[in-house]
Amino acid sequence: MRRRVAIGFLGTTLDMGRGGRQRWRPTVALCQQPGLFIDRLDLIHGSGSAAGLATQVITEIAEVSPATEVRPHVIDFKDPWDFSEVYTKLHEFARGYVFDSDREDYLVNITTGTHVAQICWFLLTEAHFIPARLLQLSPPKDRGEGGNFAGSHSIIDLDLSRYDAIATRFAAEREEAKSFLKSGIATRNASFNAMIDQIEKVTIRSRAPVLLTGPTGAGKSQLAKRIFELKKAQHQVTGAFVEVNCATLRGDQAMSTLFGHVKGAFTGAQTARGGLMKSADKGVLFLDEIGELGSDEQAMCLRAIEEKRFLPVGSDQDVASDFQLLAGTNTDLSIAVAEGRFREDLFARLNLWTFRLPALKDRREDIEPNLEFELKRFSEREGQNVTFNKEARDRYLAFAMASDATWRANFRDLSASVTRMATLAPQGRINEETVRDEIERLRLLWASAGEDVSTDSLLRAILGVDRVEEIDLFDRAQLATVIDVCRESTTVSAAGRKLFAVSRLQKASGNDADRLRKYLLRFGLDFDAVR
Repeated sequence: MRRRVAIGFLGTTLDMGRGGRQRWRPTVALCQQPGLFIDRLDLIHGSGSAAGLATQVITEIAEVSPATEVRPHVIDFKDPWDFSEVYTKLHEFARGYVFDSDREDYLVNITTGTHVAQICWFLLTEAHFIPARLLQLSPPKDRGEGGNFAGSHSIIDLDLSRYDAIATRFAAEREEAKSFLKSGIATRNASFNAMIDQIEKVTIRSRAPVLLTGPTGAGKSQLAKRIFELKKAQHQVTGAFVEVNCATLRGDQAMSTLFGHVKGAFTGAQTARGGLMKSADKGVLFLDEIGELGSDEQAMCLRAIEEKRFLPVGSDQDVASDFQLLAGTNTDLSIAVAEGRFREDLFARLNLWTFRLPALKDRREDIEPNLEFELKRFSEREGQNVTFNKEARDRYLAFAMASDATWRANFRDLSASVTRMATLAPQGRINEETVRDEIERLRLLWASAGEDVSTDSLLRAILGVDRVEEIDLFDRAQLATVIDVCRESTTVSAAGRKLFAVSRLQKASGNDADRLRKYLLRFGLDFDAVR
């Protein structure tokens, strides 16, 4: 049987007795508790007058509990209300104490000592610097009755798993957090759910950078926003969520966009600019497609992550910004490092927490719950209640979950598909005809480059028959070529560079991505919609 050892402060006020020995004195009462025999008491006290009181209390303990060994420890505090001093000295005491948990059961008495000391005891015990439970003593309700001055006690075990109600509450809160990260979707894919479980832990416990990888449309941006919102709900961040697609940061404006600039830093800099990293102070910065950053921006980004400081363009004074970084990429950064396109030290900094989001085709069991989510989101967005009839829903799911359904743009494909069906549904009811037309449209969109797909078929799948008839034959051929390039490119910038490879050389600076976006917008399209 293990010996019971108590550790605690001498109460310089309470243990005085306030007028005599016939008063409740917690350190003496500690050794009088029914059913709680103390084999040894390690009593901490100061020198001077406190030493005399300690001698008196030890003498009284010997009278009421002769078998209890008392070991005095002298610790003097210049200011017993100074948190730093008290914590440091108690931490040193704990480090020098020889704990033998196999033979001894430890209790830390938090009844005596200043409130600061009680907080320090809690922190040291909760962090397992002291392998103990906490002990709280209470005076008797009627101190005169029968001469009982022992009072009562309660023991607090900081292993919260021992408390069913608390453990159940914590488990429920964790499940709620994981559900929040999944946008409330009851996903069924085991590997995806395991990944979300890890992300939930990292989100709550760490401020280190997080790298989200996976194909375009897998949900990296949505998950990044959810991570921010969970951290904000946990009061870990107070700032904003700032997002930028690094593929859009090109030329002279890239550094200014990220790090800001001072007035007059370059031609056209009429006013100072804070930059996105400054905007993310106390919040979260999401750098999507971080592999597209230039070498100079990578170097500045590394310093900003490590030191929380950076130089705006044209400035000779650092600016501070305490943000947490989330990064996204649809490429393998280790390959980019090997090819010299991405800094190895920056990759090492990002690679502490890396999570790969699977493609939708690798999560076929999650298509059904995501279908319901997208339909609900459409109804909320458009203010229309749209549903499937049973036959149409079964037919769509059979197609969507089949092995030949490629879901090239992943959840963007699914979201666009639901939007089209819901928009075309007669009287808000998606029927088999609507589903049949949508399946044909998706098959055309997913047709591989090697298949013989006519220009009109491709455009009809994207724009619809009526829209195609309104476009000149010349414009159809040009638009089809642009769409083919977009579908072969991983980013809008990459597609823009390929499409404007000649004309871009004639410009001092140009934004190919912006030119492409404006072209697609003429037909009511965007990059994601045509991929």
